[in-house]
Amino acid sequence: MTETNAECGMRNAECMLDLRFRIPHSAFRTCLVLALAACGGSDGPRVTVTIPAGSTLDAAIDSLAGSHVIDHPGSFRLYARLRGLAGSLKSGVYLLRQDESWSDVVAALERGRGVEQRFTVREGLRLAEVAELARAQLKIPRDSFLAAAEDSGLLASAGLPAEAPSAEGYLFPTTYLLPLGIGARELVRVMIHQFTQQWSPEWQARLDSLHFSRYELVTLASIVEAEVRYDPDRPFVAAVYHNRLKRRMRLEADPTVSYAYGRRLRRVWEKNLAVRSPYNTYLHAGLPPGPIGQPGRAGLVAALYPADVPFLYFVAQPDGKHIFSATYAEHLAAIQRVKQLQRAARASQRPGREPPTLRR
Repeated sequence: MTETNAECGMRNAECMLDLRFRIPHSAFRTCLVLALAACGGSDGPRVTVTIPAGSTLDAAIDSLAGSHVIDHPGSFRLYARLRGLAGSLKSGVYLLRQDESWSDVVAALERGRGVEQRFTVREGLRLAEVAELARAQLKIPRDSFLAAAEDSGLLASAGLPAEAPSAEGYLFPTTYLLPLGIGARELVRVMIHQFTQQWSPEWQARLDSLHFSRYELVTLASIVEAEVRYDPDRPFVAAVYHNRLKRRMRLEADPTVSYAYGRRLRRVWEKNLAVRSPYNTYLHAGLPPGPIGQPGRAGLVAALYPADVPFLYFVAQPDGKHIFSATYAEHLAAIQRVKQLQRAARASQRPGREPPTLRR
């Protein structure tokens, strides 16, 4: 069949029109991915992301990807530029969910939905004490915080081991920047996530060489944290406990006795050592059932890498520093020395008396 010139021209024009408005399959897929990501939602844990003043869009995206708020930085960069985020990005500290929808992330960074309050938790605080701090500083009911910290479903979703009955030991001590009105469950998630962020990948290999589980390591680190007032003592205190565990000696750690009472004892007396509790390491060999407080990074490192020393005993001096001993005889002598220091300190505090002069 023969076509006329007019028919051929008309068909060519239709082909050109079709090509002009045809969308390549790769571009269509990209648009679809961007649309789905922008509209998605997440119930993942909240994390804090800092966008320093003067940050570029690329730097902000690196921070978001590093905290797993976004999983596809290249595609998100295209989406963010289409939304105009490069010209409206606001610096600040943000509390965002992991895998949050891209539209919510962009909206937060555009309007500057930053955090509004600080929450500081120091090393060694117990779960009940953190709950009281949350009540006083964040207006979170104490019972709500404790319930969240003991919720097995929440703990499992946050990656805690099955043997952990609560978040004790995993509420990382640091200063948090949080949104006004944060809830108990979100706060517990944020604090556990902060602990997870502190955990270095090489620590797992170290755990294997120690034949420790992470839960056992956190338990030991919490005891070390509770014992130490003078920071350089940490690896030596940890060494004492490691050496005792290797020799199957009881740890005899005073902080575990105090924890067994459910309240802080100003001083652990001999009568307290008989308290019936699996946490009483004067009665029970090995580690207690779980952590007795929140260890900081220094406490975790000390428990992982104790000093290479033969010490089996230590006693605290009035200034908080410890005297370490390898034998029981040395330990008894150290106790007598500490008692002398205590008597001298009391004598110097009596009115009308001059402080004693120490002989060299």
